[in-house]
Amino acid sequence: MASSPAAVRRAVQRYAPLLLAVTVAAAVWASAAGDIGVRSPLPGAVVLVLAVSSGWATATVRTRRWPLFLAAAVGWLVLAAAAAGVVASYQAGLRLRGRRLAGYLAGVAVVLAGGVLVGLAVGGPRRITTATTGNVLLLAACLVGLPLVFGLWVRARRDTLAALRDRAERLEREREAHADRVRAEERTRIAREMHDVVAHRVSLMVVHAGALEVTAADSATVEAAALIRATGRQALTDLREVLGVLRQAGPAVVPERGLDALDELIEESRTAGLRVSRQDEGVPPALPATLGRTAYRVVREALTNVRKHAADAETVVCLRYLPDGLEVVVRNGPSDRRSALPGAGQGLLGLRERVELLGGRLEATAVDGGFLVRALLPLAGAA
Repeated sequence: MASSPAAVRRAVQRYAPLLLAVTVAAAVWASAAGDIGVRSPLPGAVVLVLAVSSGWATATVRTRRWPLFLAAAVGWLVLAAAAAGVVASYQAGLRLRGRRLAGYLAGVAVVLAGGVLVGLAVGGPRRITTATTGNVLLLAACLVGLPLVFGLWVRARRDTLAALRDRAERLEREREAHADRVRAEERTRIAREMHDVVAHRVSLMVVHAGALEVTAADSATVEAAALIRATGRQALTDLREVLGVLRQAGPAVVPERGLDALDELIEESRTAGLRVSRQDEGVPPALPATLGRTAYRVVREALTNVRKHAADAETVVCLRYLPDGLEVVVRNGPSDRRSALPGAGQGLLGLRERVELLGGRLEATAVDGGFLVRALLPLAGAA
């Protein structure tokens, strides 16, 4: 099974220091043995100590740099081994800045000059390798200059990526803040328009209904005016709550009724002239509040549509308590009315979206000259 990139990255980060340390130690030993460098006349035990020390210094460079720099200097002066020096130059370019980097370069010059003196004193292949002008310049360029430049490039790349990441995060925060401001301004504008237009109209309706209730002589007219006035006041209260939510900066929830207010809703519809009855089937279980609010909204929207389009029709509200949910059915019979109040059809559309958010389904269709609204609300979706 192929490992994920994250797992490979973690494995490399975990074992790379150990692998590099072993590689440096082996390179120092091979250089002292003459395989990749000048053979050293020192005892094997001394070479082994220097090789192990160079490997250990390489493994601990992330926390301490001076052991690696010291191992690189000793390895070059004693064994003419450059492995630790290559890693030290890379780490200097990666981690040192300003005066510390200049100090490292000065130290490198001193070590190379010391290597020249040692080569002149020892003679032989050591002199040719470390004491001739051409070789010294070539070694300085290849074993010091190239790793140093590579370390500087890696550091510059990391700094650039970090700067780009910070800039992207800052732009994202600014974009989200701008979007929040735009949403807040739009909500405030909508609230202002609703207050100036809708609230004004409803207030006028309540005032005129109150005047009609006082001046009318017919008892039926008085009752109708009182109902209009009470309904208008309730509408103003609901509108005030909605406007308060729109003007809030953060998310808020409009207080909504549940199934416990269903009888009150049906009674209000009866008072408005609807012939509506309620039927319950099954044993009512403990329902989640979200499911209860959605069921209430289904009944309220269905009864609103009945008042608009079939106010003289017989209407039945049925709640069926199922083992895994609740079925809400609102059905009205045929109507003799030829005119109906205008509607945009957005109520059922929004209701269907609300029901589907709970994992349920909504059916709204004409049946036997009337209309049927059925919603199936599962318990699992409201949990």
